[in-house]
Amino acid sequence: MTRIEKTFAQLKSKERKGFIPYITAGDPSLDITLQLVLALEEAGADVIELGVPFSDPIADGPVIQRATERALHNGVTLHKVLQLGENIRSKSEIPLVLFSYFNPLLNYGLEKLAADAVKKGFDGVLASDLTVEESEPYVRSMRAAGLNTVFLAAPTSSPERLKKIARTSNGFLYAVSRTGVTGEQQELAGDLKAFLQTLRSHTDSPIAVGFGISRPEHVRAVWQEADAAVVGSSIVKEIEQHIGKPDLVDSVAAFAGWLKGSQSK
Repeated sequence: MTRIEKTFAQLKSKERKGFIPYITAGDPSLDITLQLVLALEEAGADVIELGVPFSDPIADGPVIQRATERALHNGVTLHKVLQLGENIRSKSEIPLVLFSYFNPLLNYGLEKLAADAVKKGFDGVLASDLTVEESEPYVRSMRAAGLNTVFLAAPTSSPERLKKIARTSNGFLYAVSRTGVTGEQQELAGDLKAFLQTLRSHTDSPIAVGFGISRPEHVRAVWQEADAAVVGSSIVKEIEQHIGKPDLVDSVAAFAGWLKGSQSK
């Protein structure tokens, strides 16, 4: 079992739900990203998604696009993100998902990536723009190395396609709460419950919900229907607002605690 699978099994045994922050690696620096991961774990994160900066982040809204631009300006590459994984692993056993667009992974070499990702301490990989229909070589390489392959399932997908996505995902299945790009929103989609019920009929894997989860009431609503909530843009925005300030790490950790409902804002 990967750390991801062990964590979800432990959550289930304790009748708890998961909290999964996303942060862009290297924003505002790789050293601070390391500190953020450790602080988010202390604040109650169960899994961390580490975003690989990419020049054309088509699935992301303006907040994460700006974070990606800052990280690229800092010279952050996939190789450096993998090294960051090793640095995190020397201090923590929190499950790590390498979150990327497919081009950097393909350019690195799939088998080499899989071997290096495991060696550096990653547990799963999510290629956000890779379609399940074209994923066989990627899935084969990742699974052979012992990595979970996490795929996105959208509410616009047909039932047959949802079945394929569910079969191809392991560790957990990432349910996109709405159509469009990442970003904060005031309310969750009204048809989310029905969508998750459909997904549940196709998989025994845990289901995590992301895109637009930005307030404690969003997290609680997701926990009513799914196994974990993924929070990206609102945490990345909190990082952005504190760049250059000495309280950046503490502020982001406090914000994460507020989202989980364990701390006041």
